Amino acid sequence: MNKIIGAVALVAAIVVAPQVALAQDASLKANFGSVSLNNGFTPDPHRVSITAGGSIDAYEDTPLPEACVGMISDAPDYEVSYSAGNLPLVFRTLSSVDTTLIINGPDGSWSCDDDSYGDLDAEVRFNRPQSGTYDVWVGTFGGSTAAATLLITETP
Repeated sequence: MNKIIGAVALVAAIVVAPQVALAQDASLKANFGSVSLNNGFTPDPHRVSITAGGSIDAYEDTPLPEACVGMISDAPDYEVSYSAGNLPLVFRTLSSVDTTLIINGPDGSWSCDDDSYGDLDAEVRFNRPQSGTYDVWVGTFGGSTAAATLLITETP
């Protein structure tokens, strides 16, 4: 009898346990579109107007590295297919609020930043970028959504 009660309690605990949000689904269509860029692209920087933020807390609700912070959506905000050359590939944000960047690179690795571009804007730099798809999430630090510009450049 105790084994049955224990098993029922375990099943109940699993059913009511909070579920970790499954975020960063790169297979979803990007919220603000996609682009194919080749090494030496013009105009440089490539600019995209987006709404940063979302309902998922990257730090609390995801299995991402601890450096990944901000409120994000489940789908990427932008998808970049890139043919690399000898130049760096740099992603930056511009906004009136504190923005963050979370990028899933062609090799599946995650790169994150909160403030490296100054004035509460983010920057992720790939000094030796790989060719392939970069899925980009632009988050907000503080919980709200906000207008932002994503800049993609090969200029240091």
